[in-house]
Amino acid sequence: MMTTNHIRRSLLAAAATLGLAAAVVGCSDDATSAVAANSVTLTDSWAKAADGGMTAAFGTLVNDGDAPVTLTAVAADVSGRAELHEMASDGAGSMSMRQKEGGFEVPAHGERVLEPGGEHVMLMDVTAPMRAGDTLALTLTFADGSSADVEVPIRDFTGAQENYSEHTGE
Repeated sequence: MMTTNHIRRSLLAAAATLGLAAAVVGCSDDATSAVAANSVTLTDSWAKAADGGMTAAFGTLVNDGDAPVTLTAVAADVSGRAELHEMASDGAGSMSMRQKEGGFEVPAHGERVLEPGGEHVMLMDVTAPMRAGDTLALTLTFADGSSADVEVPIRDFTGAQENYSEHTGE
C-alpha cells in the first residue's frame, strides 16, 4: 500500500520530469524558431519612393536552408500597416491587388521574387516621406515566429504605374 509520503514523492518526481521535458521542448522551440530567420535573406531589394499614402517594397527572398520557410508578416517603422500582396485575376479579365493568404513560401535552397506587378510588400498609411537614396527598415516575420531586420534602399520608380491610392484592402 502506498503511503502519503510515497505518493508525494511520486508526484514530485513526475512534476520534475514534466518540468525537464518542458524545458527541453522550450529549448527545442527556440532553436527551431531561429531557423527561418537565419536561412532567408532579402537580395536585390528596394522600395518605391513616396511622400506618404501607399507604396511597396520588392526584392528576392533567398532560402539557403534545407526546409521551405514561409514569410507571414512584414512591419515597417514608416508604415501604419504593411501586408504581403499578390496580383490576381478579378474574374473579369483584369488583375487586382490583394493580400496574399498564408504568406510567401520560399522553397528549400530556392527563392521567391517580389516585383512590381506581382507579389510584393505593400506599405499603407506611410507616415513619413520615403526619399530616393534613403533606406527603409523592415522586419520580416516567418511562420515559425522568428524574425529578421533588413534595410531596403529607396529609389524612384515610374514603371508599372501602380495606382496605390485606389487600393481597397481586399
